[in-house]
Amino acid sequence: MPIQVLLADDHQIVRQGLRAMLEHEGFKVVGEAADGREAIRLAESTHPDVVILDLAMPALNGLDAARDILRGSPRTKAILLTMHTEDPYVLEALRAGVSGYVLKTQATVDLVQAIREVMRGAIYLSPGVSKAVVEAYRNKSDLPPDPLSPREREVLQLVAEGKTTKEVAALLGISVKTAESHRTRIMSKLGIHETAGLVRYAIRRGIVQP
Repeated sequence: MPIQVLLADDHQIVRQGLRAMLEHEGFKVVGEAADGREAIRLAESTHPDVVILDLAMPALNGLDAARDILRGSPRTKAILLTMHTEDPYVLEALRAGVSGYVLKTQATVDLVQAIREVMRGAIYLSPGVSKAVVEAYRNKSDLPPDPLSPREREVLQLVAEGKTTKEVAALLGISVKTAESHRTRIMSKLGIHETAGLVRYAIRRGIVQP
């Protein structure tokens, strides 16, 4: 039975290219998503063996989508596609339970190998990712723990993308008052009191891309 793969990337042309490559290699693509929320919904209905997520997606980034998918389906393996080789992004991904970290510039070469490796239970990092990252992870020289809850991270991403409190409430299916309360709590936890500071924090943590 072929390995079942779910693709999530906000660029249709990228999804089409990846789909063609993976199907040529004998994998079965069970769904395509344009953002992290759609990826979560599709993962719940298709239960893929592997989900491939672009790190930088609107509405919900690939890392937070991976966290949610892995909570609901622990046997699914998650692979992130990204332009970033910086340690914090990779460490955050490993800590979240992501099994593969593939650079977009190497995707055509690395992705097939990454899928096969993670299905064997291994962790796959593109060669362009510093070996020092693995050492840092092993030695627990990790990022400080994220003080925000998953819901607060969702709200933070939407705020950092320029959404109003009303828009945040509509997108998350919560009341405006609840959305405002999340925003207030985020600012309090982070000690940040203006939107520009929240945007900088979200970029630094890889929640949104610069």
